[in-house]
Amino acid sequence: MSDYYQTLGVDKHATPEDIKKAYRRMAGIHHPDKGGDTAQFQKVQEAYETLSDPNKRAQYDNPQPQFNTFGGGFTAGFNGMPPGFENIFSQMFGGHPFARHQPQQQVFRTILNVTLEQAYNGDEQHVRLQTPTGVQVVKINVPKGIDSGSQVRIDNVIDNASLIVEFRVQSHLKYDRNGNDLYSNYPISVLDLITGSSFEFMTISGKKLEVTVKPKTQPFMQLKLAGQGMPVLNSNIYGDQIILLKPFIPDTIDQRIIDSILQTTK
Repeated sequence: MSDYYQTLGVDKHATPEDIKKAYRRMAGIHHPDKGGDTAQFQKVQEAYETLSDPNKRAQYDNPQPQFNTFGGGFTAGFNGMPPGFENIFSQMFGGHPFARHQPQQQVFRTILNVTLEQAYNGDEQHVRLQTPTGVQVVKINVPKGIDSGSQVRIDNVIDNASLIVEFRVQSHLKYDRNGNDLYSNYPISVLDLITGSSFEFMTISGKKLEVTVKPKTQPFMQLKLAGQGMPVLNSNIYGDQIILLKPFIPDTIDQRIIDSILQTTK
């Protein structure tokens, strides 16, 4: 078995936060999209999956004793007694002297690309998973608010096998995501910044909201639409939509407007 602590570059007394930071650092180094080695990246994933889970970490740090097979086909049972003795022990005292070793569960991994709209609304997708017994179609629920790099584990996709799904949220032409907030540029005439105006803005949810620009608004001002950003994962909270006002000078301006502006600036 690999040394998971060595794989992540931490010691055995590392805190959960230390393990998370180490995972991010090592995953960034070995991620295939950044030219890293796929096999090493999978080892990093496996190490983090075990050490980030308190129960799995405890089992890893204190593994159950293994029972040896001796020559001549004789297998040791409880405390070296012949096989079958544990059954007698169970009948006499109403309990099994030790827990039977469960076969190690297989873990499959896949990467699922989703749109920003799918990450906002949540979705359901089906992927084809190649398994030792053939192709298996697995239904994957896309959680609302999922972000790139987030992982979801699906147990029992087939007998004694789990699937770890890593999500990648695709970039969007209109909305730039930063955490749970969305950022968008809006071109606006310098005249509208001076005199004030309003415009209609469509949010990621499909709502059309009237946005007011006050007179004498400075160029590149940011306007906030509270609660119109991305949902926070596993909650009813939403981030904000930020609109950056990017000024431009119209191609044609009535001379009377220019004269009026010049008069007010004297």
